[in-house]
Amino acid sequence: MKLESSGILIGLRPFNERDAVAHVFTREHGVLSGMLRGAVVAKKNKPLVGQVGQVSWNARLDSQLGVFHWEAEKNLVAGIIGRADALMAMNAGFALLDALLPEREAYNILYEETLEMLGQLVTQNVADVYLGWEINLLRELGYALDLSKCSGCGGDENLNWLSPRTGRAVCDKCAQPYVNKLYKLPLNLAVTRRFLENVCVQQGAQLPVMRQMLNIA
Repeated sequence: MKLESSGILIGLRPFNERDAVAHVFTREHGVLSGMLRGAVVAKKNKPLVGQVGQVSWNARLDSQLGVFHWEAEKNLVAGIIGRADALMAMNAGFALLDALLPEREAYNILYEETLEMLGQLVTQNVADVYLGWEINLLRELGYALDLSKCSGCGGDENLNWLSPRTGRAVCDKCAQPYVNKLYKLPLNLAVTRRFLENVCVQQGAQLPVMRQMLNIA
């Protein structure tokens, strides 16, 4: 079996003295995992998290880990290497992709949004850029947040609450009986974290450590 695509190298973990297990978020096939031969000892064209390139994944059987051939084209980390907040945001995003997206399932729109996010981290406010990306991720995970009108009465005023069940805004009046169960707006990374924790519970997982440690404002 062979899969080919362009992709972002989102994870790299040493397997032995020479090789590493890599995780690549691809345009056509979603997240792929496989062995990257010689990644640990490479001196020329060394694979690095944050690179964008062309990847081929090969395995004799569909159930096998498979082996990557990786051709890096661009290192997106180069522009943010001196910015701790941007690096934290990138690592948190990559950890969420690796932990929450099923393997070999395409997320074409999210892939493009991830590339866009990485580019914007260089020039724009990190917290705003990353929050927008997490909202997009939640959409793909089944939580399409809607802050345009109240889920109870349909009004568009005093929308100060958010339903954790539907992801829709709730006005002050409709919120009164349920205040202890709702999330307080405005939307921020503390609120999106609570949605992500709900997703993790549903998948029997824990929120990735890199997201737990995220501290940007």
